Amino acid sequence: MQGSTMAGWLLVALCAAASAYCLMRSRAGAGAERAPAWRGQARGEGLMALGMAAMALPAAVVPLPGWSAWVFVAAFGTIGLWALAARHPHHAVGSLAMVYMALVMTTAQAGAGHAGHAVHGGAGGIPVLTGLLLAYFAVHAVASGIRLIPAPAVAPAGGPAAVPRPELLSACRTAMSVGMFTMLLTV
Repeated sequence: MQGSTMAGWLLVALCAAASAYCLMRSRAGAGAERAPAWRGQARGEGLMALGMAAMALPAAVVPLPGWSAWVFVAAFGTIGLWALAARHPHHAVGSLAMVYMALVMTTAQAGAGHAGHAVHGGAGGIPVLTGLLLAYFAVHAVASGIRLIPAPAVAPAGGPAAVPRPELLSACRTAMSVGMFTMLLTV
C-alpha cells in the first residue's frame, strides 16, 4: 500500500464485493445454505468485509478522519466481543486485528496513507503483534484457498465427470484474509 490510493481503492473494491456477495447469500440459498448457522456466518463475513472496505478508504475520502479511528475501535471492539461470546475464533481475531489497526491509526499523521492505516517512516504498531497477525492471516488465506481446490471428479461408468463447484463463501473468506494481510502490511 505505502500510501498508494490505487491500492486502497482496489482493497475497497475487493472487500465491498465480498461483503455484497456474503450479504446476498445470507438472504437466499439452497440446501445447507438455508440453515440459520450458515446464514449467520454469511452475515458475519459480509459485515466484516464491509467494515474492512470502510477502513481501507483513502484518507482523502473520510469526512472527519480525526474521530473515524474511534468509531472503528468501538464498532470492531463490539463485534470482537460478540465473536468471543459466540465462540467464533476467526471472527474474533479479525475484529481484534481491526481494533489494533484502528488504534495504530490514532497515532498516524493526519492525512497520511489510508484512513485505517499509519503510513509513515517508522513502525506504526507493535512489531511482534503485527507479525503474528500477518502470519495468522497468511496461513488462513493459504488454507482457505487450498480448500477451494475441487476434489478430482470420478466419472460414472460411461458418462462425463461432474465437476464440483467450490463454495463461494470460502472464496470470500480467502479474499478477506488477503485483504487483512494487505492492510496489516501498512501498519
